[in-house]
Amino acid sequence: MSDYLLQMNGIVKTFDGVKALNGIDIKVRPGECVGLCGENGAGKSTLMKVLSAVYPYGTWDGEIEAGLGRHQ
Repeated sequence: MSDYLLQMNGIVKTFDGVKALNGIDIKVRPGECVGLCGENGAGKSTLMKVLSAVYPYGTWDGEIEAGLGRHQ
């Protein structure tokens, strides 16, 4: 088990040959609060949809810890 609740490296997502995400890395530790900022069309919504499995993963490497336990 790692120190991260979420760790995904090299996320790539394409739509009809256009790369919406190209090599995105994200790491979140338990208890961290993370914000995602960027311009229109930067890929914020696409990244969140990949992380939540709304969109099938293109390619990535990493891990997502299950069993978050109790939040205080």
